[in-house]
Amino acid sequence: MYSYEELAHKLATVPLHIHGVYRTELKAGLIYSGHVDQPTTKCAVVVGLRGKADFIFEGTDRYRLEPGKVLIGGLRKRLELHVGGSGFEYCLVHYLPVISDDEEVRSLTEVSLLHAALDPELLQLLERLLQAASSPGSMELLEKKALFYRLVNKVLQSERHRQNKDSYTLIDEAIRFIQTHYMEPLTLNVLAERCQMKPKYFSYLFHKYVGLGPIDYLIQYRMNRAYELLITGQFPVSVVAHSVGYADAYYFSRLFKKHKGVSPGKVGMYRRRNRPS
Repeated sequence: MYSYEELAHKLATVPLHIHGVYRTELKAGLIYSGHVDQPTTKCAVVVGLRGKADFIFEGTDRYRLEPGKVLIGGLRKRLELHVGGSGFEYCLVHYLPVISDDEEVRSLTEVSLLHAALDPELLQLLERLLQAASSPGSMELLEKKALFYRLVNKVLQSERHRQNKDSYTLIDEAIRFIQTHYMEPLTLNVLAERCQMKPKYFSYLFHKYVGLGPIDYLIQYRMNRAYELLITGQFPVSVVAHSVGYADAYYFSRLFKKHKGVSPGKVGMYRRRNRPS
């Protein structure tokens, strides 16, 4: 299994083809072995709706799917399904990464088990996905793709909250505070004190939730906001640096180049050169 942060990163950066969307009911006690001799040809997001079934990959890796559990991945796998005594109903969305590099997309093609409660929002997303998949036309294809990303984002957010159930409200609040006060002289101690935690423990919880330490998150957020200002070509580097919390424009420039791979001056220069006359 891959972490929700790894999956989120790949889903955000690797282009995907979204294929069929299906809602299926399997009879109680059924053993399905259609993919034992013919491995799967697509990845899938499988959402358990009712009952339970064991998904057995490669004869040994067993995942029990039931309401509130979601499987992601499963490309080129030998698969057998053992359905429980009350039957099994699920919704499935097939997808394939556009990139063929196995190492680059491994987290999207291997099997991961996640958790997402069957709340009204999730059920509505699945219903809208089924409708969009059944409807002809390019706009409906676009709607299907947009809904797919909303679905996996909701599932990953649910898994993130589940794994951080004792701290996610505090960390969400810390994130909102950073996004509102990023231009101020924030430190680890300031952020930890707001959450009434020791800095080391706060940093641990923040990193576990976000995948970055709080100060790394702050810096990257500042760099992103700075890029948004620089790309307009309207503001000098010193003004942008000050607006995102750096009195020293030279230090800001070094940080910006480290994180964005280009100096802040060149970002604005590119925009000015390509501005319509």
